[in-house]
Amino acid sequence: QVQLVESGGGLVQAGGSLRLSCVASGRTVSNTHMGWFRQAPGKEREFVAAIRRIETITYYADSVKGRFTISRDSAKNTVYLQMNSLEPEDTAVYYCAADRSIRPIPAKVPSLYDYWGQGTQVTVSS
Repeated sequence: QVQLVESGGGLVQAGGSLRLSCVASGRTVSNTHMGWFRQAPGKEREFVAAIRRIETITYYADSVKGRFTISRDSAKNTVYLQMNSLEPEDTAVYYCAADRSIRPIPAKVPSLYDYWGQGTQVTVSS
C-alpha cells in the first residue's frame, strides 16, 4: 500500500519561504515520477512541479518557475518543495502525488497520478 504524507505548510508573510516535505511509503520515490499540485478555494487543482523518475530532471509551472524548487532525498524516500518569494496568490492546499507509469516525462494533469497525500495548507499573507 502506497502512502504519501505531506508536512511543512503554514502561515507566512509575502516574500517568505516554506519547505514542504512528502514522505513516501510502499513505493520508492527515486523510481517514480513525483509531483506537487495545489488547489485554492473555488479553483481546480493545478500542477506546480514534478521530478522525473531515475533522472533528476525537474519541471515547473510558469507561475512558480524561479521561485520553487522540487527535489528528492532517496535515502529518506522523501520529496521536497522549497518555496521562496511566496506571494498571496500561492495560498492553497498543496498535495504530493505519485505516478506509477513509466511515461517519458511526468504528467502535469492530476488525473494521471495514481497516489495522493492528504494535503498541507499554505497561507501567504500580504
